[in-house]
Amino acid sequence: MCAFVSYKKMWNRFSGARKTCLTGTNCFLDLFFAVHRQQPFDSSLEKPQFPGASAEFVDQLEFIQPNVISGIPVYRVMDRQGNIINPSQDPQLSKETVLNFYQKMTLLNTMDRILYESQRQGRISFYMTNYGEEGTHIGSAAALDPSDMVFGQYREAGVLMYRGFPLDLFMAQCYANADDLGKGRQMPVHYGSRDLNFVTISSPLATQIPQAAGAAYAVKRENMNRAVICYFGEGAASEGDAHAGFNFSATLECPLIFFCRNNGYAISTPTNEQYRGDGIAARGPGYGMLSIRVDGNDVFAVYNATKEARRRAVAENQPFLIEAMTYRIGHHSTSDDSSAYRSVDEVNYWDKQDHPISRLRHYMTTRGWWSEDDERSWRKQSRKTVMEAFERAERRLKPNPDLLFTDVYQEMTPNLDKQRESLWRHVQQYKEHYPLDLYDK
Repeated sequence: MCAFVSYKKMWNRFSGARKTCLTGTNCFLDLFFAVHRQQPFDSSLEKPQFPGASAEFVDQLEFIQPNVISGIPVYRVMDRQGNIINPSQDPQLSKETVLNFYQKMTLLNTMDRILYESQRQGRISFYMTNYGEEGTHIGSAAALDPSDMVFGQYREAGVLMYRGFPLDLFMAQCYANADDLGKGRQMPVHYGSRDLNFVTISSPLATQIPQAAGAAYAVKRENMNRAVICYFGEGAASEGDAHAGFNFSATLECPLIFFCRNNGYAISTPTNEQYRGDGIAARGPGYGMLSIRVDGNDVFAVYNATKEARRRAVAENQPFLIEAMTYRIGHHSTSDDSSAYRSVDEVNYWDKQDHPISRLRHYMTTRGWWSEDDERSWRKQSRKTVMEAFERAERRLKPNPDLLFTDVYQEMTPNLDKQRESLWRHVQQYKEHYPLDLYDK
């Protein structure tokens, strides 16, 4: 029937469609003339016109296998003995910078040990260590600009330490004393610093991911030459908030670095039970993000990847996904006993054979930048410094109880006034149970 349609009707029929396919072939015109000449149309010239994907037609039924592509490689600069593998990838950092890396990583490790022990002694209520993940903190923090905004999860204390957060404030937050910037309202390790552009940590998993996307969009609109970095674990990537953050940042073209610490376990759930795909970096292309997988125990690899991602995120207004492969040597928190779900031999391997601190130490020793005497002296000094801050925090008074009711509204609301009055009546009635002399006035 179409063979008898006039030229004009045929042209009107196809004029609303695109004349040129993705390959440049004028397939619609070919169809028009083929029909007019009553010749068979070559269907191999037909191209998909769906707006939702860029693809080709196939005529064989075949599902895509999850393992059709080999695993994303792990980028590294140093081997486990601290040797540079490819000289072109050596960031050529100065001796002072590398020593600063090492001292921050070991200082964080020392602080972790002391605060973990203090929780076990009942001095603080809760703690989470960063054992084995120090390279992801320091390597990424060093590659950022101080003006860049940081959204952490709860295992990024090293990022804050590298930015200059003092030991006294770490201790004040964990002890919830009067010096705590959060005024005692958060549980331990939920740090935050407006001055250092580090957004206060919150406990619910992945809430920071869409928040970071929104912050990065605001930065883009203000054209501030800043980036946002958002840290999270591979377990948090299973939350719905991760999808929202990834998709928003890609479609809105935000200068954002998603930094996933894949440390092997989401509390007690190993990665083979957490996901079936190729880790977290493999999800990036599905959202239209540039992605890379790095050796998180190689501080230089983390530094190089974060630095380049930061440069391009700002210059090109697009998000990047970094998956840092590492291992959580410590328990998830003081509420966890990891011996119930993993072997001592497994933990010992990562602690003794592939630790980010020992790898960097090998690098420095090979260059004559560090010796056994330097190590002993620094370990003694760092422990003394941490212990002094620890003792000061323990002696400090707790925040004034009135701070329970402030900083929500500009002016106190009637219901809050009633609650505050009720609190003080209760305290006065049972004052033998409330040692107010321990609280700031």
